[in-house]
Amino acid sequence: MLDEDGYFGEKIAAGYDDGSADMFRPDVVDPAVDVLAGLAGDGRALELGIGTGRIALPLAARGVPVHGIDMSRAMVARLRGKPGGDGVGVTIGDFATTRVEGQFTVAYLVFNTINNLTTQDAQVDCFRNAAAHLAPGGCFVVEVGVPELRRLPPGQSAVPFRITPTQWAFDTYDPATQAMSSNYVTIVDGRAEHWSLPFRYVWPAELDLMARLAGLRLRDRWEDWNRAPFTGESTRHVSVWEKPGP
Repeated sequence: MLDEDGYFGEKIAAGYDDGSADMFRPDVVDPAVDVLAGLAGDGRALELGIGTGRIALPLAARGVPVHGIDMSRAMVARLRGKPGGDGVGVTIGDFATTRVEGQFTVAYLVFNTINNLTTQDAQVDCFRNAAAHLAPGGCFVVEVGVPELRRLPPGQSAVPFRITPTQWAFDTYDPATQAMSSNYVTIVDGRAEHWSLPFRYVWPAELDLMARLAGLRLRDRWEDWNRAPFTGESTRHVSVWEKPGP
């Protein structure tokens, strides 16, 4: 941890939206909001790892009451400064264990945020926490990439995903522990700056078992928010687990 905000302190929060600009495009955000609004219905939505409000704010603009949990005060401060940010409730804390009042019809984790929990125990706790917040019939939704181990030849542990004249970015994988990290090298005023963020990658089947331990059952799995079929070639998935009714 870098400070009380974890790995998303003031320096990262200040440039987060610009650095993730492609994820804020309407063609990326709108399909996710469509799915989540449909699952929320007339109920409330809980975002785990709400960040700067990329999904929460447009979802709230649809009339869905949204509450978020996040460890980073710096990220939440950016949410608060946006139009509609004062209408979204936020609890500061670890989303794997932090509880908030009331029940929700949908809880969700997007943009690989489940991987920010770097142990299997923490990921299991997250599923249990989400399930505890759901009303009967409610759903827990996770958007996460499929680990790209097929791109690793023998003896290699790194997979590049961005190469520009001023930035190199690559993921490293440890297949023995499922530990991974995203690493960024950026040239600023002729000097290289390095930032690394640890993750734990997780397989779809492993998530299904975590859901089962939390009393949830798989309802849907798609390749993306547009509900394209999930296949063996899919590089990510959107999965929906349901809490059984009474």
